[in-house]
Amino acid sequence: MKEACLQALKAAMEGYAPLSATTWEALCEHCAVRTLPKGTMLYEAGSVPTRFGFVVNGLVRSFTINEQGHEYNKNFFAEGQFPGSMTALLTSQPSRLGFETVEESVLVEIDFKGFRTLLFSHLDLMRYHILYLEKNWLLHKDAREIELVQNEASLRYAQFIQDYPNLVDRLPLYHIASHLGITPTQLSRIRKKAVPQK
Repeated sequence: MKEACLQALKAAMEGYAPLSATTWEALCEHCAVRTLPKGTMLYEAGSVPTRFGFVVNGLVRSFTINEQGHEYNKNFFAEGQFPGSMTALLTSQPSRLGFETVEESVLVEIDFKGFRTLLFSHLDLMRYHILYLEKNWLLHKDAREIELVQNEASLRYAQFIQDYPNLVDRLPLYHIASHLGITPTQLSRIRKKAVPQK
């Protein structure tokens, strides 16, 4: 099972840039496979993380809780994606986000310090990292921030369906509503309007 999980990770990474056999072998030394039941905290808010993950199977959410106790889902990580609090990892500060499995999940966890050491000694890994960050952090983050400010709730939901068509039926409505910054009742109304009346 571990080898299959590592091959899934390798395929995802090489979708951005090829890795040499030497780099891949070195990276594998910093990887471990975990199977987590639904509702398991992968990384706790308030703790200083040392690892980040790769989802082989399953679904993970990142979320924060405000002073009134309301949750806000920042992101969802399905197969082929990398959950982890990168800001906290880079600064060695407590994470403002919690990461929880929404489904039973199988993940490859990567030790961040080991990854960073390899990053500066293996140019192919650095090339992968730059291309990954450009696509998933810079470009996606800008688009997401503009949507939240400019688009009304119905347009944000339509964009969510377009961006994450495979997650709509996998996520409870309250998780989607939290991600969109609206109440579950508001989301139900939007969904009813979106369904053609017979």
